[in-house]
Amino acid sequence: MEQKPEEQVGQHNSGKDVPSGQTVSGASETLGTSGQETTPPQPNKAKKEAMEWIKALAIAALLVLVIRSFLFSPFIVDGPSMKPNFHTGERVIVNKILYDIREPKRGEVVVFHVPQENRDFIKRVIGVPGDKVKLDGDDLYINGEKVEEPYLKEAIEQAKKENRLYNMTENFPNAYVQSDVVPEGMFLAFGDNRSDSRDSRMIGYISMKELVGRADVIFWPLKDMQIIKHG
Repeated sequence: MEQKPEEQVGQHNSGKDVPSGQTVSGASETLGTSGQETTPPQPNKAKKEAMEWIKALAIAALLVLVIRSFLFSPFIVDGPSMKPNFHTGERVIVNKILYDIREPKRGEVVVFHVPQENRDFIKRVIGVPGDKVKLDGDDLYINGEKVEEPYLKEAIEQAKKENRLYNMTENFPNAYVQSDVVPEGMFLAFGDNRSDSRDSRMIGYISMKELVGRADVIFWPLKDMQIIKHG
C-alpha cells in the first residue's frame, strides 16, 4: 500500500509552506524559529518600580514627620542674645525627647516657649529647682558658691581689658524677679550676651512644661557646623 506523506508542521491545508514564526491559521499558539512556544508577555516592570518608589517616599515622609514631631526639630537663632556662642541666622537641631527622660542641667542650651510673648527663646540654663541664684555683675553664685562660666570666659576677659563689665544691665534677683530660689517645676535661664538679652531676669522663672528641648548641633551655615558644648 502507498503510504501518506507525514503532515508538515506549519503548513496550510493548501500545502504551502508557512514561514517559521508566523501564526498558523486556526492554531492556538505562535511558534518560534525553533518550533518552541514563545514566552507570554511579562507584567509592566516600570509600573511596579514606580509603585515601589511611591511606597518608599511615603514611608520616608512619614519618618521625617515623626522625627520632627517627637524626636528632633530645627530652630533658627534670631537676635544677639546668645553671642558670642550663637549668631543670628544659625540653624540648630533641638533634641525634643531628652527632657522627657530627665530634667535640664545647669549650663545646657535650651529652647523653650514664652507664652506671654508667643515665641520661642534659646537661652542657657543657670538654675534648676531648689537652687539659690545670685548674679552680681559678671559674678554668678549658686547656693552661695561662685560658679565659673567657661562659655563666657573669653568675653569676660576681653571686657576686663577694656575696663568694663561684660554684664552692664540687670543683675539677679532684681525689681522684676525678687525671689532668688528656683521653684519646683521651674528653671532659670540667661542669655550668654548678658548685656543684650531678654531672659529670666526680666520674664522670671520658666516652667518645665514650656521646654521644647536641648540645642545639640549647629548645622547651618556649614562653616559653623559643630556639636554644641553645654556648660
